[in-house]
Amino acid sequence: MTKLLLFDFDGVLIDSLPRYEQIVKTCLEEIGHPIVQTRDDFLDLFEDNFYEGLMKRGIDLQLFRSKLQNVSHEELEIHEAMLPVLEKLSENHMMVIISSNETETIRQTLDRFSIGHYFQDILGADKGYSKDEKIQIAMYLFAIAQDHIYYIGDTTGDVREARNAGVHPVAVTWGWHTRERILAARPDFTADTPEDLLQYLETVQHGFSSFFSR
Repeated sequence: MTKLLLFDFDGVLIDSLPRYEQIVKTCLEEIGHPIVQTRDDFLDLFEDNFYEGLMKRGIDLQLFRSKLQNVSHEELEIHEAMLPVLEKLSENHMMVIISSNETETIRQTLDRFSIGHYFQDILGADKGYSKDEKIQIAMYLFAIAQDHIYYIGDTTGDVREARNAGVHPVAVTWGWHTRERILAARPDFTADTPEDLLQYLETVQHGFSSFFSR
């Protein structure tokens, strides 16, 4: 059965925590809201939806995103172990990226690593701030039943938005939030390695697999 696999970008595919922590910190300082002083301050913004977290703290999102446009993203590096996983999954499933990052930034990065062809679409921040809503857009565009849709993320916010959208939340532990923190959000499955992720997504059927949620 073909599944619709929705991937977060930063943390899951790209090793970007130190870089984006500094980018967000600098952009917030430039618009007069230095609310990120520590890594915990930064990661707390992803406890739920990132942009909602900024708005709750009084941030003008258009102004913030205007600063992001001027930042270089060429330093971003891919999680090498994800490359064979993406290749294998793309053989049998539809794949889309849903991210808080900008669509063009994501596209350029994927092209740099020659993996853009694995994905049928990219829904970045310019397509909407809510991952919940973008998941529903992908659901409509690809007409795949909810029980065959999986959102793969690395923060508690990812898990919560996937669940709000009615799809299966899958967490990875090599990204931004710690294993303990993301487990508290109760994902359907937690992958400690890309190989775990591949095996789970290839074997799960109708919300059930040989794996137990862990």
